[in-house]
Amino acid sequence: MRYVIPGLVLLLALLPAPGAMAAAQEEIELEGISIIGNRELPKVLYIVPWKKAELGDLIDRPVPSLYDEVLEPVDREVFQRRLKYFRQLNDKQ
Repeated sequence: MRYVIPGLVLLLALLPAPGAMAAAQEEIELEGISIIGNRELPKVLYIVPWKKAELGDLIDRPVPSLYDEVLEPVDREVFQRRLKYFRQLNDKQ
């Protein structure tokens, strides 16, 4: 009898409480964001619009005209003048 009472107390202490079992089974999912990374600067920046573009904005200029501006030939004199200007700016700094 002397060892029975401490054994029962020990057994009850090791059994999980019913409230703890119910709390362990409850799962709550919250919507949110998670950020994974380090303290270095980002190498890429993605800008995502939160509103859809209006059709009027897209219809004004066809897509091939945007490529034409980038790929159009460069005038030699204009290019040399710009190059000289940027070199002078870099020399001052």
